[in-house]
Amino acid sequence: MQQQTLQQLIALIDDKLYSLQSIQDSESLEAFRVSIMGKNGLITQAFSELSSVESARKKELATKINQAKKRFDEQFLAKKQEIFQYELEIQLKQEKIDSSLFYARGFQSHGHPIAQMRDMIIDYFIGLNFSLQDGPFIEDDFHNFEALNIPKFHPARNMQDTFYFKDSMLLRTHTSPTQIRTMQTSKLPIRMICAGPTFRRDYDVTHSPMFHQCEGLVVESGDHISFAHLKYILEDFVKHIFGEEVNVRFRSSFFPFTEPSAEVDVSCMFCDGKGCKVCSHTGYLEVLGCGVVDSNVFKAVKLDGVSGYAFGMGIERLAMLKWGINDLRSFYETDLRILEQF
Repeated sequence: MQQQTLQQLIALIDDKLYSLQSIQDSESLEAFRVSIMGKNGLITQAFSELSSVESARKKELATKINQAKKRFDEQFLAKKQEIFQYELEIQLKQEKIDSSLFYARGFQSHGHPIAQMRDMIIDYFIGLNFSLQDGPFIEDDFHNFEALNIPKFHPARNMQDTFYFKDSMLLRTHTSPTQIRTMQTSKLPIRMICAGPTFRRDYDVTHSPMFHQCEGLVVESGDHISFAHLKYILEDFVKHIFGEEVNVRFRSSFFPFTEPSAEVDVSCMFCDGKGCKVCSHTGYLEVLGCGVVDSNVFKAVKLDGVSGYAFGMGIERLAMLKWGINDLRSFYETDLRILEQF
């Protein structure tokens, strides 16, 4: 009796395999697989019935079951690939983008907000006869730290802040190394800016592992360049970015590569300088740092009898303040609700 039942199961498996060709979607194909190979599938039942068959016929019937299973595996995989290709083509057709639709709705962009702010900064300083310089993203210790009067023990060298490589090279933590390279290779007088990406190990609503800075440098022979020159140009620059109505103040600060040094604040545009949560109720927001170039920096690049000033700013920070973006990460998340405003 068991032999007859087993023979019927094997015949039924072949009949089911014949119907495989009519299946046209992956859901039906999976249901078919379960009916053959599932817990209660035909091949599973056949192997279960095999245990009760007399020994003389068991080997012969086991061979037939395995042959049926092999035929199923081959035909099932071929059908699965066929259906996958068919459904993929349908999906691609459904997801196809008609680029003319964007033109039809008049969608235009003036550029990413970071690119817009970068261009505004560059345009201003190019108009004052500053040259635009660039430098490598991967820097050595001398250009990124030593030449900028940042000694070995300075906290800016902390491994938590800097991406180091095994060969003592690093991803630049600011654009200031370009100032060093320019002083090493250019003739006086020097009037330059550098705008580009920098890298630090930090990430939150106001920090990103990759962000953009712009730094400027002016160096001339003699000692006639003073902080007054720096103050005049930066006051005009800040008003160029934020409007004539903002108030500008300079606060004494410290940077290893400038002395004296200052941070530049503008009246808070969110409360008109009255004091709010954004400006910590001070009425002002810090926008950039600056100072007269320290003599140790000139010594590092072997310049003597010169004077100059330098300044640096975060491009993302200026963009956030100008356009009221409260999370720096919004610049990198391709959120169209934000980007379409530009």
